Amino acid sequence: MPIAIRRCRPVDLLTSEPGAAASEPPLVDVVLDDAGVVSVVPAGTAQPPAGAAVTEVIDADGRWLIPGLWDQHVHLAQWTLSSGRLDLADVTGPEQAVRRVADRLAVEPGVPVVGWGHRSAGWSREPTVAELDAVSGDTPVVLISGDAHHAWLNTPALLHLALPVRDTVVREAEWFAAYGRLSTLVGDDGTSPAAYRRTLEAAAARGVVGLVDFEFSGGAEEWCERWAAGADLLRVRMAVYADGLDAVIAAGRRTGDPLGGDPRLTMGPLKIISDGSLNTRTAWCCAPYADAPTAPPGMPNLDAAELQRLLATAHGHGLEVATHAIGDAAAAAALEAYAVTGARGSIEHAQLIRHEDVVRMAALGLRASVQPAHLLDDRDLAERVWPDRTDRCFAFRSMLEAGVELVLGSDAPVAVLDPWVAIAAAVHRSADDRPAWHPEQAITPREALLASLDGRRELAVGGPGDVVLLDADPLPAGDPRDQAAALRAMPVALTTVAGRVVHREL
Repeated sequence: MPIAIRRCRPVDLLTSEPGAAASEPPLVDVVLDDAGVVSVVPAGTAQPPAGAAVTEVIDADGRWLIPGLWDQHVHLAQWTLSSGRLDLADVTGPEQAVRRVADRLAVEPGVPVVGWGHRSAGWSREPTVAELDAVSGDTPVVLISGDAHHAWLNTPALLHLALPVRDTVVREAEWFAAYGRLSTLVGDDGTSPAAYRRTLEAAAARGVVGLVDFEFSGGAEEWCERWAAGADLLRVRMAVYADGLDAVIAAGRRTGDPLGGDPRLTMGPLKIISDGSLNTRTAWCCAPYADAPTAPPGMPNLDAAELQRLLATAHGHGLEVATHAIGDAAAAAALEAYAVTGARGSIEHAQLIRHEDVVRMAALGLRASVQPAHLLDDRDLAERVWPDRTDRCFAFRSMLEAGVELVLGSDAPVAVLDPWVAIAAAVHRSADDRPAWHPEQAITPREALLASLDGRRELAVGGPGDVVLLDADPLPAGDPRDQAAALRAMPVALTTVAGRVVHREL
């Protein structure tokens, strides 16, 4: 049934930058239903569709209205679980992490510990299994790195997850495979439909109407069960990994197809993790890491033939492909695979990329799916290990100027699921009092906002009934530092999905 939002102020995202307009736009009334935007008319003149009655009238009182925001890269189960995990984001070495584990076990003896967020690339030495064993006894301990590309486990956890006993961390593909067995250790209460619903409600409170879920999961059937049990608040695109690709193809599912009959839950892309991460020194680069000049410059997770096979298979069956590529060598190899196969989709992260590959990405029509908040965390490490190439890190301005479509996300739980944090980081590339890191690669609030709208550029009749009402102008005036501060604090008054209110603060 239709709802009307009266006296709202649509934000001009096509032409306006902060301070560009001589006067504020006139107020309008917007009518929404489950089919989309029914009308956008001058304030006081809204009428429901013929034969329908407006079920609710919301007075916006001059608030700003924009299309709904998307997070294009989320690991939703891990983000949902993160609230119950031991926070290790601020630890500065293995000794401090071990003390924190010991403290948790003193409070909750015998309860398995799952930690999240440490970044061992900045530590003076590698952690060992033995030091965790010394404080944990028979209680399993799993400490997942902040980039999710490795985990530091004690011996009981290694045994429980059927991993070979060792004194080192578990990395990359071996850890990704083991992660799916983590629920056998801690149960799945933290990823129940009710837990998912709470996570989605928190996202809606920040103006999120949809997300792309890159979780390692049980596939479409699992998502449909969760959806039917109440986790149906926002739009979700479910990705599949290579080990589930045959099942997706056998079911005839193509990117964009509804799952379970609801157009808000759809099939997403095939996800490929083609290289590692900066934190683990496994991001595949064209030149060595500065602090390890004789070591391999990262590594690919699969060879060129396998990469091209996966892209060709997905493309041949109507699936887009999202290819994780953090290092510049990985990005180049991924672009070659897209060119050879004709596959469509995105480069995920594109953290370090050569200029000629930015140009090639544009020519191939591929999206750059980027997570601006990562530059806040990776700035100092990148300066240490890539000091001669940081001008090519998180190269958002270069991408836009080359004609690459830019879409923003969080990579939650690696960063917080909050689009305003990502938008602010893209506008002012600093999280502290230091000047912006490579400000020549910053983008404007309008550009960052457009990159967060899943391709929508304006609020138009016939568009999705997904809108966000804001208490402040999302194109704030001031210098980039002031703009970023205003964006991070952006107050969201109302969020709708498919013409239904999913968050309200007014």
